[in-house]
Amino acid sequence: MVNREERRKSQRAAGDHRSGEVNERSAGAVCLRGRAAGRSPAGDRTESMVPPPPANKPHVCLSTILIMSSMALMDAYLVEQNQGPRKIGICIMVLVGDVCFLIVLRYVAVWVGAEVRTAKRGYAMILWFLYVFVLEIKVYFVYQNYKADRSSLDAVARKALTLLLSVFVPVLFVVLVAIDHMEYVRAFKKREEIRNRLFWVVVDLLDILDIQANLWEPQKKGLPLWAEGLMFFYCYILLLILPCVSLSEISMQGVNIVPHKMMLYPILSLVTINVITLFIRGGNMIFYKDMRVSGILMGKNVVAIILKTCSFAQYRKQLHNAPPPFGVELQKNSVPLARPMTLPMPPPPQVVVQDLTALPEVTTCDHT
Repeated sequence: MVNREERRKSQRAAGDHRSGEVNERSAGAVCLRGRAAGRSPAGDRTESMVPPPPANKPHVCLSTILIMSSMALMDAYLVEQNQGPRKIGICIMVLVGDVCFLIVLRYVAVWVGAEVRTAKRGYAMILWFLYVFVLEIKVYFVYQNYKADRSSLDAVARKALTLLLSVFVPVLFVVLVAIDHMEYVRAFKKREEIRNRLFWVVVDLLDILDIQANLWEPQKKGLPLWAEGLMFFYCYILLLILPCVSLSEISMQGVNIVPHKMMLYPILSLVTINVITLFIRGGNMIFYKDMRVSGILMGKNVVAIILKTCSFAQYRKQLHNAPPPFGVELQKNSVPLARPMTLPMPPPPQVVVQDLTALPEVTTCDHT
């Protein structure tokens, strides 16, 4: 009986030992797989448990209200411009389009609200591109309806359309930039410098919208068809691209943002807005006797060309006179210090080998 009990105990111990080895092997295989993939099982658990950054709900609600309000007002223009049974079809098409746009906006606006406290503005660029793309399509159809119906000279409605665009478009851009939520910019002077640069973006947006508004506001003599189409789509491209360039500059600067190094947007706006729109307005005023051309905005473009040219010249002069950056000096100073530490070090294995070879010679002499 005693021998049977001892055999059972030994069999149980052997079974527990084998199961422990199997568990260790499986755990080792999991660790090896995690290392081969570049992470550990504990890292997988922590990565799966890390929640996404919380979205700023007031920012999401504000951007959504601005976008959908402007879309609804443009839909009202489209519906009111059509009469009879066609009006019902336009209304259905507009509602279906708004529902699809709202589904996409529900995700993009949340992503924008999640990155508003960071230095990234990638989703803000996506939302701006999507908004302007859809809005300008509706503006184009409104403009074509006004052009087809020359008899209706409702100047108040046309001016209201210009006012609608000049309010909603710049305000949405300011909301997407969200300067007040940039907690990493703590210096008041730097934040005000960023705000001043973004003010130029807003002024440029109003300049583009003023050129575009000349197409649907009341006029005695219309422009040629090719000139109208060229003006509309040129403004369309500028509204799509230039604000995205400004947002991308903020993203590329990162946490250590330096406003005076954000020179890409001023260069593009100098060429595409201040110079080219000056020629567009001047050509309309000289060749087509267009009296709706804004002389104030033409003066603004002349002043902007002078100021930006002076700022570019000062920036280049500052780059030539500036000392080398701190990182380059640190590398230059660290290179000669690292060399004398590595060169005079004698290899220690040679000393050990010499001692071991010398000891056997002494012992052999004693034995002889």
